Amino acid sequence: MSKKTAVIIGAGPAGLTAAYELLKRTDIHPVVFERDPEYVGGISRTVKYKGNSIDIGGHRFFSKSDRVMRWWSEILPVAISKNESGDIMYQNTVRTLIDGMKRTEKGSDKNVFEVRPRKTRILYKKKFFAYPVEVSLETLKKLGPRKTLKIAYTYLYSTLFPIRPETSLEDFFINRFGRELYETFFKTYTEKVWGVSCKDMSAEWGTQRIKGLSISKAILHAIKKTLHIGPLSGKSVETSLIEQFLYPTLGPGLLWETVAQKIRKMGGEIMMGTDVVGVEMKNGKVVGVTTQTIDGKKQKKEADYVFSTTDIKALIQGITPSAPVHVRDVAHHLEYRDFITVGLLLDTKPKELGGKEIIDTWIYIHEDGVRVGRIQLFHNWHPNLVADQKNGWVGMEYFCNEGDTLWQMGDKKIHELAKEDLMKIGLANKGMIIDGVVIRQKKAYPGYFGAYERFDEIRKWLDSIPNLFPIGRNGMHRYNNQDHSMLAAMAAVDLIVSESTDKQSLWEINTEEEYHEQKSS
Repeated sequence: MSKKTAVIIGAGPAGLTAAYELLKRTDIHPVVFERDPEYVGGISRTVKYKGNSIDIGGHRFFSKSDRVMRWWSEILPVAISKNESGDIMYQNTVRTLIDGMKRTEKGSDKNVFEVRPRKTRILYKKKFFAYPVEVSLETLKKLGPRKTLKIAYTYLYSTLFPIRPETSLEDFFINRFGRELYETFFKTYTEKVWGVSCKDMSAEWGTQRIKGLSISKAILHAIKKTLHIGPLSGKSVETSLIEQFLYPTLGPGLLWETVAQKIRKMGGEIMMGTDVVGVEMKNGKVVGVTTQTIDGKKQKKEADYVFSTTDIKALIQGITPSAPVHVRDVAHHLEYRDFITVGLLLDTKPKELGGKEIIDTWIYIHEDGVRVGRIQLFHNWHPNLVADQKNGWVGMEYFCNEGDTLWQMGDKKIHELAKEDLMKIGLANKGMIIDGVVIRQKKAYPGYFGAYERFDEIRKWLDSIPNLFPIGRNGMHRYNNQDHSMLAAMAAVDLIVSESTDKQSLWEINTEEEYHEQKSS
């Protein structure tokens, strides 16, 4: 009897995790089809440019899931010196790296994780604020007494008179932070990212991304930080407050390139430059797919299982016989947000006013008059990401929709825009910028607007197909971090191993508190 075959659409974190888990735990043969001709890792890939490396969106490696933490270290061990404890610091408290993680001596191998410092701030009216905003004397001084009083008053009002029912993302923010703080530090940036009003976005986005953060928690956090109260257990840590995280020495792509090598060595297949353009069903089950290479050559592939990480819209459009009309209608009207990163190479590292070198890993931009939403400082993620250690290497991040004015700009114009924005916010002058590259990422963020309120109609229909498993950010139309995507892949393989058809466990990931990386890429 021949082995069963699992077709996996996409070689991102979810797809590669599924392939690796199948090889380790079953006798099912995985075949991964990846549209990109060069890179595995999806949005978690590392793009090379003249010896410099770009981490698309920035990827911290820290998870509430011990299973994921152990999995990561199985692929790349954590490099720790003999005199280091191997702990990850969270504000004046410590989380010891969990038992069972593989470690190695620092300096013995380049293909490892290292513990890296994390610093994130908000740039607002030419001043830096901690992210998330801390309730501290420094913060209040920068905001001024009038602004501080308005924040306190509107927070108290929202506590006494919360908006009910909580139907929009704006309601979610106001109920937790008050209107003044919402309009100061959440509204402008969020709408820049998504391109729609917070009034038109589902409150579920807040539930998935910033659930555990609030004024009361910020105050409690400030008190604990001041009084050195702790330790906090790992699962109670808000990762948006973490001061250290694990990071591959050559960027996130190192992890997924290593996973791909292991998959091939174990007998799995990864077909690069090949897209899945059709999914064939028979008697309520998936029986095969149609693939297409870059040169247009099509081929059919039989499948006993299909794991899909492609976007829901493309998946539903490609299924034959066609999905029910109402399912196709919802899928057709799902919306996405696209992403452009402009890597700018500087002759020196950016400095704050006063000459202090900026050590942030990334900065949220809340300034008027610029289109950039966030800035990554790749040389601070890891020194190996920049070829010449004297250079600054930054990523200017722009949020847009495929086909809009920004997306249609030529690379040269986008490059000039990024240079102008970096100079306007004061992190560089014209003479500092010596090179650059533009990278476009389609469907980087699944939208919580458009037809999203009807998404359960799609989910219910997909759940009725026993051998089709939607996993990953776009596969599930959820703003998941990579550990959530990996957990979905693991849960799907769990179902196959246990011969269960109940897919509830897939959809619970990143909804239960245990899975929230930000009880809040």
